[in-house]
Amino acid sequence: MRGINIFTEFSQRVGEKIDAKNIKIDDTTLRDGEQTAGVVFANEEKIHIAKMLDDIGVHQIEVGIPAMGGDEKNAIKKIVSMGLNCSLLAWNRPVISDLENSVDCGVDSVAISISSSDIHIEQKLRKTREWVLESVRNAVDFAKKYNLYVSVNAEDASRTDMEFLLQFARNARDAGADRLRYCDTLGIMDPFETFMRIKTIHDIIGIDIEMHMHNDFGMAIANSIAGIKAGAKYVNTTINGLGERAGNAAFEELVMALKYIEAVDLGFDTKKFRGLSEYVAIASDRSIPTWKPIVGANIFVFETENRVRLYTADHRNYELFDPEDVGLETGIIIGKYSGLFSLNYKLTSLGYKFDEQQLKELVEIVRNKAISLKRSLFDSELIETCEAYLKG
Repeated sequence: MRGINIFTEFSQRVGEKIDAKNIKIDDTTLRDGEQTAGVVFANEEKIHIAKMLDDIGVHQIEVGIPAMGGDEKNAIKKIVSMGLNCSLLAWNRPVISDLENSVDCGVDSVAISISSSDIHIEQKLRKTREWVLESVRNAVDFAKKYNLYVSVNAEDASRTDMEFLLQFARNARDAGADRLRYCDTLGIMDPFETFMRIKTIHDIIGIDIEMHMHNDFGMAIANSIAGIKAGAKYVNTTINGLGERAGNAAFEELVMALKYIEAVDLGFDTKKFRGLSEYVAIASDRSIPTWKPIVGANIFVFETENRVRLYTADHRNYELFDPEDVGLETGIIIGKYSGLFSLNYKLTSLGYKFDEQQLKELVEIVRNKAISLKRSLFDSELIETCEAYLKG
């Protein structure tokens, strides 16, 4: 019966208004994003990314792991010294020496991370549940002596026995932690189960919750929103969805989904999204797929005849928001699926004027060329084709 009741409550909450003032983004591009296999940010890149995130309006940045020392610690100290508006959080194991390094860096917040699932406790930590709880208590107690904001991260929470997860959360809360980070470390959650588990923790323990969703099955954004609907106030994101394996919840996708699907405007400067995504793509040597949601180059590009006709009549036929809202532009391209209308529209924009019979002939020429090239035509190729046609 409880499952039925929760499902009913989930259904009822789907249409509920989320209060934007309660939702905070903790971006972890500089920590989990850099843990993408093969990715390393130069210190100057880390500093620039932090500036860009702060400029856009991110509430908190997970700046890295001070315990690594060397360049990592130097970069964190530099970021701290810049006087950014956002909170700066450092990642730690529940180890006093880790926390001492974070204190030395001058961050205002720390994440204390430890596995909570039995498989990790037994095979990764080779310890017991009791040892995990004690480690968390000791680490939180130390951090609070320095007046730090504390997030306790339950690694592999999605595979953690629910009774122990509640005990884990209660232990963190009672030790003085400010929030619990729920980590779907393997990306195995679905929105319904996410909602049920987060609501249970929220209602029983009463601690602020942060969603840390991986994207192994493509549900990181959906699970993050389900967590918010269940009462979570914080969400971990990365730019372009960087992160281990299939990555984390993508910052730009979550923000725009909240704004246009859930009517929750977090107040970020979204016009800078494409620029930020491009910078991180270059710094990480991971290009942005043209089909990527929100900032992909093809999001506002049209080729199919009917799409072009309807788009030019009223852009709302195929756009929920303007391309300028995320730093992109609309594009009309000519290829295999172009017709008389789209070809005429494009050629007019390039300064050419043809009658209907000429356009019919040109459409066939253009389509055949696109098929032979296996792609749409560049504007320069289209112009060359038109010039050749005019010369006979």
